[in-house]
Amino acid sequence: MKRIRGVNTYCRLYEIDRRNLIANRKDLDRGWFQVSWLQPMIIDYGVNAKWLLTGTGKMFDE
Repeated sequence: MKRIRGVNTYCRLYEIDRRNLIANRKDLDRGWFQVSWLQPMIIDYGVNAKWLLTGTGKMFDE
């Protein structure tokens, strides 16, 4: 969509600790994941919440 440059920008805009996000991406068993990290994707970028959480349906809301 070219609406955001990358992880660093996303974390800065939404006050997410980038180190925790990146560490969690590398090791999913760390337990630092916060559902609030997904909220901007749903509200600001139109990502379908069902797709984001389950992988089913369309990626974006219409």
